[in-house]
Amino acid sequence: MQFAEKTELLKDGRQATVRSVLPSDAEAMLAFLKDTAGETDYLLRYPEECTEDVAGETRFLEAFCQSPNSAMLLCMVDGVPAGNVALQGNTRQKIRHRGSLALAVRKDYWGLGIATMLMETAISLAADCGMVYLELDYMDKNQRAGNLYRRLGFQEMARIPDAYRLRSGESVAAVMLRKIL
Repeated sequence: MQFAEKTELLKDGRQATVRSVLPSDAEAMLAFLKDTAGETDYLLRYPEECTEDVAGETRFLEAFCQSPNSAMLLCMVDGVPAGNVALQGNTRQKIRHRGSLALAVRKDYWGLGIATMLMETAISLAADCGMVYLELDYMDKNQRAGNLYRRLGFQEMARIPDAYRLRSGESVAAVMLRKIL
């Protein structure tokens, strides 16, 4: 699904533009994914696990652009990809009322309102697509994310102990959240 571009001011006064990720963004998105994966343990993979090639990423982004109920949004600040959110809808009749979200923001841009802006935009798109609720999960140790999601109206549904195992060997629970739209 395509999203009409919008521009907002960040907490530091800079302008941020939120737009749909385009297939032509494939190379920049691969770099963004690898960079953000190396900045925190709270994302799903480590940098060396970001092994997609540009052609594969281009096809992946084309599918998002053509989907009637999925979208990938990118937040650009000063020409740099600062954050992104993926809204993944379902097409099967029994589950098309459900959607899922995944979010990443470059560490240099934490605390500026980008995560909130991206999440609010994705929530609005989900409602426009007729979704009834959104699901996401995060690592229990990631209190910044937990606070954001709860502030946006997500409620805890379950915890999965030892869902993630970090390089250090530490096990971390997954916190499953849902927001009714």
